[in-house]
Amino acid sequence: MINVGSRRLTVTDFEKVLYHGEPVGLEEGAQQNVSANYTFLQAYAQHKVIYGINTGLGPMAQYKISEDDQRQLQYNLIRSHSAGAGQPFAEELARATMLARLNSLMQATSGIHPSVVELLRDVLNSGVSPYIPERGGVGASGDLVQLAHLALNLIGEGEMYADQAWRPTRVVLGSRGMTPISVHLREGLALMNGTSAMTGVGMVNLVQARQVLSLSIILSAMTNELMKSFDDHFSLELNHVKHHPGQAHIAERMRHVLSDSKLIRKRPEHLYHRKIEEAVFTDKVQEYYSLRCVPQILGPIYDTFLEVQRVLEDEVNSANDNPVVDHHREMVYHGGNFHGDYVSLAMDKLKIVTTKLTMLAERQLNYLLNDKLNQKLPPFINLGTLGLNFGLQGMQFMATSSTAENQTLSFPMYLHSISNNNDNQDIVSMGCNAALMTRRVLDNSADVLVVQALALTQAVDYLQCQPRMSSFTLKLYTELRALVPAILEDKPRYEDIRTVRRYLLGLGASFNL
Repeated sequence: MINVGSRRLTVTDFEKVLYHGEPVGLEEGAQQNVSANYTFLQAYAQHKVIYGINTGLGPMAQYKISEDDQRQLQYNLIRSHSAGAGQPFAEELARATMLARLNSLMQATSGIHPSVVELLRDVLNSGVSPYIPERGGVGASGDLVQLAHLALNLIGEGEMYADQAWRPTRVVLGSRGMTPISVHLREGLALMNGTSAMTGVGMVNLVQARQVLSLSIILSAMTNELMKSFDDHFSLELNHVKHHPGQAHIAERMRHVLSDSKLIRKRPEHLYHRKIEEAVFTDKVQEYYSLRCVPQILGPIYDTFLEVQRVLEDEVNSANDNPVVDHHREMVYHGGNFHGDYVSLAMDKLKIVTTKLTMLAERQLNYLLNDKLNQKLPPFINLGTLGLNFGLQGMQFMATSSTAENQTLSFPMYLHSISNNNDNQDIVSMGCNAALMTRRVLDNSADVLVVQALALTQAVDYLQCQPRMSSFTLKLYTELRALVPAILEDKPRYEDIRTVRRYLLGLGASFNL
């Protein structure tokens, strides 16, 4: 069980809850702290001006709200901002948003009634998902629109995804013995005024980023292996003289994948320890950059992944709403902890480096498919009849298209602010947009890696080099061939792409990155 409130949550914790069915609990001491925080605010708020309790919201904060209308204000806020559009969040994104919001509220600085964290825990453990639309938030006063839809579900309104269908929330909660929350003080604002949607999506992105980076290391190593590259470009001796930890790490992972390969060549054996007579070398002295510079290309991607993970884990373990209620100091602090710039910038960084990873995979794929470049394989690694059959030609179009889309999507959302909310929110983060675009870039990247993996299996079939492959790459080849037979005849391949994608993402998840 993941006990929220007992320690910092990590990406691994999110992965366990979202993909492995790990239940969520509430740490007792943190729960008591939430209750104490609420009790303090309830007493402290009497006869004071506190934003979002007895004032209007946003640019209407100058208007006093009577005591009789204060609860209605919270309901009005939730309902009016449940105004998103577009596709609903995928289940794992909606559940990640709930877990992120729960962890933020368990920091006990939000002034919410304890029933809120209890219901969030119960909904997470029931396996149902709130309806949260993709479009709506600007990521500055938090993910207001996305989190309003979550809050709408928690008050028993809107829709939830349960039993493979969208159903009325009150029916879903009632059928599982759960009761919607009631507003006590500031539950609407406390649920909405935070970065939990962008952060939840970001945590899911990190899970997938780890998978695609692992796959890129494996497939880059295998590409070098089948092309009989020299081993010095991923050697310890070459890479330790460049003082970037990511580069050294990628080179070490490549050495791990290829540790017992008999195809990788030693440069001294071929070029140093014999007299060279020919005037024009038939052997390439150095490989193309997409083969030779893998540690230098994937290294900064790995370092960026670690940086983004640190930022996202800091954010998900933070109090990120406004105002901050400090019952220990007996004070309420107004500010902007809901602003999503940290997450927005981190997602843009992850998006940019994922696009570079995709570009590397696409170039390696092009090298494998172009017989004039590799001089070892038939065009498009066509194992059928040249001219009559097409090999991987159709798949390459998809990979090229996906790479181009990633390049276009990689303009940073962090730099795209539009003033809104009567200019109250005059500079915003667009953090949820950044996170969702990063998810799309990661999805595209996975599809490009699928085509590269299929090309490599075709290359093994043509070269008949199985006895000389490393044990790691031979296992990969064998498992892929069990899923998809050699491509000889022309037939639709989209189902093969889906099948191989599922397998590869599982492999990426299990690889010790």
